[in-house]
Amino acid sequence: MESLIKFVQDEFVTKKDFPEFSAGDTITVYYEIKEGAKTRTQFYRGVVIQKKGSGSLQTFTIRKMSGTVGVERIFPINLPALQKIEVNKRGKVRRARIFYFRNLTGKKARIKERRMK
Repeated sequence: MESLIKFVQDEFVTKKDFPEFSAGDTITVYYEIKEGAKTRTQFYRGVVIQKKGSGSLQTFTIRKMSGTVGVERIFPINLPALQKIEVNKRGKVRRARIFYFRNLTGKKARIKERRMK
């Protein structure tokens, strides 16, 4: 049964080509918003807190600061409204899910940048 589900997902779900990113990376997500008859592109820039799931069911959570309030948003990787994802900074973290990042403020909330080889 699981192999049948995987086959259907591989065959019929359209895959978009997004860059590789992981927890700790700062990314910008461009997605389409429909307001009545008009559509516009909006972007959401923040730190990836987690990636969850696999295949077409994969989601990722982004956290950004809006003023002094932290805002999180969950995006499915196969959302039709997603247009593109840009990786702004690669972060160096030791965990795959950085929920401790929610409690940090000020200079402690900075993530070291990973050096590229």
